[in-house]
Amino acid sequence: MRVLITGGAGFIGSALARRLMAGGGHAVLVYDALTYAASPEALKALDGRPSYGFVQGDVCDAAAVASALAAFRPEVIAHLAAETHVDRSIDGPHAFVRTNVTGTAVMLEQALAYWRGLDAPGRERFRFHHISTDEVFGSLGEEGRFTEASPYDPRSPYAASKAGADHLVRAWGATYGLPVLVTNCSNNYGPFHFPEKLIPLMIARALQGRSLPVYGDGGQVRDWLHVDDHARALETVFLRGAPGRTYNVGGDAERRNIEVVQAICRLLDRLRPRQDGLSYAEQIVFAPDRPGHDRRYAIDASRIRDELGWAPEIDFDQGLEGTVRWYLENEAWWRAILAGPYDGGRLGKT
Repeated sequence: MRVLITGGAGFIGSALARRLMAGGGHAVLVYDALTYAASPEALKALDGRPSYGFVQGDVCDAAAVASALAAFRPEVIAHLAAETHVDRSIDGPHAFVRTNVTGTAVMLEQALAYWRGLDAPGRERFRFHHISTDEVFGSLGEEGRFTEASPYDPRSPYAASKAGADHLVRAWGATYGLPVLVTNCSNNYGPFHFPEKLIPLMIARALQGRSLPVYGDGGQVRDWLHVDDHARALETVFLRGAPGRTYNVGGDAERRNIEVVQAICRLLDRLRPRQDGLSYAEQIVFAPDRPGHDRRYAIDASRIRDELGWAPEIDFDQGLEGTVRWYLENEAWWRAILAGPYDGGRLGKT
């Protein structure tokens, strides 16, 4: 199929682009504004491929979006363009409203106009697939998991902006008949993850000899999903998912944040020991908690498993080791990032 990926130079978008191109059966156009977290290096392996293209553009630019749709003629729009870091949303919520809410509305308006211009078979094939987060559901207690029927209860500006986008997508489906899909995923990890999120930030700071700040008591629980498993789920959904349907995507790998950081330290102790012989765990410190920090997320992914046959394949412990090895082997990439405007310091302190 012909797939246009907004935010395709980002962490998840680039993983999806690489997956779709690896099989050789899809044509891909990446549409990306190349903001601070974009990584063109994650797409370098695709350069020069005849079925791959790149357009630098903003999802809030209606004319640019319309031009890309008209030129590429996609059968699927995988809408991943978003501001995603909770701490940054606390410091500057307007950017999240602009990209995540307004940008999604612009994409929907342009997708609807494009879809209406297709012939009947083209309209039947077309899908607008919006990729979202489990953070829209708020915080869980010690038991239970989020399902597709869980009520929305966003607790951060980021989560609220993604919740708004989810509602817009469903409204365009219900009101205008646009064939939409929504997926809500758990925390991703893997290669090319911008080092402001927990796993890549802890790896980078550990190797820099800096403290490893864990928010609060470190007891917050997240369900971890390898980005390659997520990319496979996204392809599965837009190929076989029912229009109007929502699918939760989770890794079935709940871990407390402190456990994740300790596991990273153990891996680094083995793969690149400190010169002084001490454990990287000596660098762990506890920092004031994030305002409104959700205590626990967990995904019930039974719908996508039962209806579409998808399940995570990458074990968290193996996936984490592979991720640590990738950051060890690609130090130039993340060190260049941390030498720029963002140095790995604390954000979101209100």
